[in-house]
Amino acid sequence: MTKRTTAEPVLSTRALNRATLDRQLLLRRSPMSAMAAVEHLVGLQAQEVKPPYYALAARLEGFTPEDLSGRLADRSAVRMVTMRSTIHLHSAEDGLTLRPLVQPARDREINYFRKGLVGVDLDRLAALSRELVEAEPRTMKQLREALGAEWPDADPQSLAVAARCKLPLVQVTPRGLWGRGAQVSLTTVEHWLGRPAEPAASADATVLRYLAAFGPASVKDMQTWSGLTRMRPAFERLRPGLLVFRDENGVELFDLPDAPRPDEDTPAPPRFLPEFDNLLLSHADRTRVVPPANRGRTWQVNTVYCPFLVDGFVAGVWRILDDALVIEPFDELTRAQRGEVTEEAARTLQIMHPQESYDIRFGTVLP
Repeated sequence: MTKRTTAEPVLSTRALNRATLDRQLLLRRSPMSAMAAVEHLVGLQAQEVKPPYYALAARLEGFTPEDLSGRLADRSAVRMVTMRSTIHLHSAEDGLTLRPLVQPARDREINYFRKGLVGVDLDRLAALSRELVEAEPRTMKQLREALGAEWPDADPQSLAVAARCKLPLVQVTPRGLWGRGAQVSLTTVEHWLGRPAEPAASADATVLRYLAAFGPASVKDMQTWSGLTRMRPAFERLRPGLLVFRDENGVELFDLPDAPRPDEDTPAPPRFLPEFDNLLLSHADRTRVVPPANRGRTWQVNTVYCPFLVDGFVAGVWRILDDALVIEPFDELTRAQRGEVTEEAARTLQIMHPQESYDIRFGTVLP
């Protein structure tokens, strides 16, 4: 490793916050197209149908849900398991190249289900599963039943999870389309797109894309985002072309030389984010966005809430009921902050539900 004789500049938590918000298109709404933003952000969390739409509503100027729904409908975007073994919405190109990059993590995931897979030939399972889902899209229930008939002594759920880990399965439409309800049905990304598999994206290129969307960041941050391990060699290969900083705890951070790093006092307007937004999930140290006092307050037991930002940091949660958008701050907001948050709530409703009427009200401050 190259010996460094000068101390790296220190970035405060607020400086990291503003830099990350800028990369995440959250300091000001961007004129980017929906697909350009999806690619810049290296995918959107899509465990449920609505979050990707709300994620772009908070980030893009002139966005409408149809902008993204249309890309899923014409198959220029796909929903599939990639980073952290979670469903992400990607461009078709990223779906073909990022999934093979994270395949080692999916292979490790199978180990958690080994007890239910005794006697199962995983290569045979992958081949049979491919035949099944490429003949016609299958639900997980249908996969469990078909694979269980082949391996009756194995655990059906473990068989289906192993198939999901071994194959690049996409959720076919109408699942994921705005305003459309449908159960999850799966086929391979190659079959859905009518294109052959492509080589995996390189680790080095993916590190650079991650820094462009989430930097400045540490090796551990990137590993947290991707679910991959042993990423240090990629950072070391790239080190000569990167800037190096430290956070307030002395952790080494890497960044692109020409990436924006706004002044820490740059205004950050309120933003309403969906549950599982990658802003909150893509760093080992989340204090750049989540104040320590608010850690863990955006979920309770098995329920995850939608967070909103004030001055760039998570300040509470929000939800839409039948007749109102309800805002529940963690601490009392000033009159000016309440006014700005209300304006952003109205803007969010206008983007996402222009034909519907909702009140905006503040709920009880959560404990």
